[in-house]
Amino acid sequence: MSKKTIIGVDVGGTFVKFGLFLEDGSLLEKWQAATDQTEPDAVLRRIKQESERAMQKSGMTGREVLGIGIGVPGSVDGHGMVISAPNLGWSMVNIEKLAKEYFCVPVSVANDANAAALGEQFFGSGEGCDSMVFVTLGTGVGGGVIVNGRLLAGAFGGAGEIGHMLMNEQETRACTCGKCGCLEQYASARGIAEMAKEKLASTNQKTILRSLDVITAKEVFDAIREKDSVAVELGEMFGKMLGRALSYMASAADPQMFVIGGGMSAAGDVLLEYVEKYYRQYAFAPSKRTPFLLARLGNDAGIFGAARMVQLEHV
Repeated sequence: MSKKTIIGVDVGGTFVKFGLFLEDGSLLEKWQAATDQTEPDAVLRRIKQESERAMQKSGMTGREVLGIGIGVPGSVDGHGMVISAPNLGWSMVNIEKLAKEYFCVPVSVANDANAAALGEQFFGSGEGCDSMVFVTLGTGVGGGVIVNGRLLAGAFGGAGEIGHMLMNEQETRACTCGKCGCLEQYASARGIAEMAKEKLASTNQKTILRSLDVITAKEVFDAIREKDSVAVELGEMFGKMLGRALSYMASAADPQMFVIGGGMSAAGDVLLEYVEKYYRQYAFAPSKRTPFLLARLGNDAGIFGAARMVQLEHV
C-alpha cells in the first residue's frame, strides 16, 4: 500500500476544494471550505489548517506528505508566480515562494483550468491520452493543453487561455478582460445569457425564452431540445464561435482529443453537436476527425489535477 500522501487544492473565489490522495492517485477524502478571506496569506493558512485536519481525521498523521498541488483561478507562470487572479484580487504573487513559509513540503501551482486538464487527462475522459485540449465552459471559458503527457504552461502564464481569443472584431461590448469580441462573450454561460437577452430585445419571434424571468445557458439548451427557433440560433452562434476557436487550437497543437468540461457540459450531446458541426467545417484536413468527449470528473477535476502536478514532479 502507498504510504505517502498528496494534498490537491482547487482555489475558488467562493470555496476552496480539497482532496487527500495517496501517492498513486487514490482519493481518500474530498471536501470544501468557504473562501472567507482571499488574501494569499489567509488562503495558505486555510489550506494548512484543512490539510492538517484531514490528515488527522483520516488517520494519516505521521505519514509523509509528498507535496501539495494548488490550482488558482488566474494566470500562473512556470515558476509559481500568479500574474493575475481577478476573482481573488491577486496580482504578481509568487505563491510557491510564499508557501514555503507555511509548508515543509514541495508546492506546485498552476492555473485552475490547466490543473483540471491534467486531472481529466490522467484520471478522467483523457485517460491513456498523451495529447489533449481541455475546455472548461462555465461563467467564463478556460482551457488547458496537454502535450506528450505534460501540461503546457507557457512562458508567461497565458497558455490555454482560449476564452480570450479574439473571435469578433466588430464586437463593441467589452469582455471582462477589457477587450471586445473574446470567445468568452459567446461560449460561456454568461455570454450565452447575454446573447439571449440581446436577441429577445431585437426580435419579436415567438420563443420559450421570452416567458422566463431569468435566462441562463441551461434554459437555452433546454429550449434547443424543444426545437425553439431562437434558442437554435443561439446554439448555432455558440457552436460557430467555439468550433472555430478549437480549429485554431488544432492547427497549433493537433491533439488526440478535445475534452469539454465545466458546468455547461451538463448540456451533454446537444452542446457537442453544435461545437463538432462547426469544428469539422473549419478544421484543417488532418485534424477534422479529432474526437470530442465530455469530461468525466466534474467539479473534482481540479483537485485530481493538482494531485497529478505533484505526481509528475515527485513520483
